[in-house]
Amino acid sequence: MRIVFMGTPDFAVPCLERLIEAGHEIAAVFTQPDKPVGRKQALTPPDVKVCALKQGLTVYQPSNLRDDSPLNLIRELAPDVIVVAAYGKILPKSILDLPHYGCINVHGSLLPKYRGAAPIQWSVINGDAETGVSIMQMGEGLDTGDILYEKAIPIGIDDTAESMFEKLSALGAEMIVKALELLKNGELTAIPQDESRATYAPMLSKELSQIDWTQPAMTVHNLVRGLYSWPIAHTFLNDKKLRILRTSPCNASGEPGTVIDLSPLTVACANGSVIIHELQLEGKKRMDSKAFLLGHPFTIGQHLG
Repeated sequence: MRIVFMGTPDFAVPCLERLIEAGHEIAAVFTQPDKPVGRKQALTPPDVKVCALKQGLTVYQPSNLRDDSPLNLIRELAPDVIVVAAYGKILPKSILDLPHYGCINVHGSLLPKYRGAAPIQWSVINGDAETGVSIMQMGEGLDTGDILYEKAIPIGIDDTAESMFEKLSALGAEMIVKALELLKNGELTAIPQDESRATYAPMLSKELSQIDWTQPAMTVHNLVRGLYSWPIAHTFLNDKKLRILRTSPCNASGEPGTVIDLSPLTVACANGSVIIHELQLEGKKRMDSKAFLLGHPFTIGQHLG
């Protein structure tokens, strides 16, 4: 097929790579504009742009899809289908209706659950046992289009948002290639989403990241792994932000927010406790809890929060 690919972050890169490997013709790649990153605000290209340029593909970075220029450009490119993976922009109806096979989206959840910007993170934060990838025919609503193809995978108790990103990104890449083959052969049936089961996964913010130790241990553990590797869950130690990077739940009990053991470093929650395996004090490097305790002695009963 002749494809216009639209995507921005690293999640979308395997999809683009597998489409190329499968022999599809990539007419062009659309991605978000370069953005300033880091303390020095260096202008940085999206991961999809980096991949596309390495493959010798033509890249477009329009700031707006709702004027005539992108529409006319895509019309000239004459794709059979537009494949979208974490592009980050809403496609207007004029573009959705343009290709013969429409616009096909690779979404990191089992729709209609977790429509929106952060489906993978919220599936971990909420302690779901499984998630998956949905290949959907895009419509005008936010992730509301008909489902063409879905696959589920388990979420392990130690999986993080980052590890699930990697798994779902690889799964989505395999699925989009298979879906396009089935679509071309007329072997896919579009299934409307059940609106009564729809939930939303809003964009993450730093305001979500402070740990509430009065929550159950599993809730705290899920928050830590769901916010890894951004914005990262945190608490406070002597008025300094303490990032909590890796934990595991346990049954030990105590007053929520207090240190109840040092070997291993354990903090009580409302129902059970969490063992802290890796952490990072504001302005310092990340380290495992044993190394951290050598330079930052805790005492039993010390309070975090």
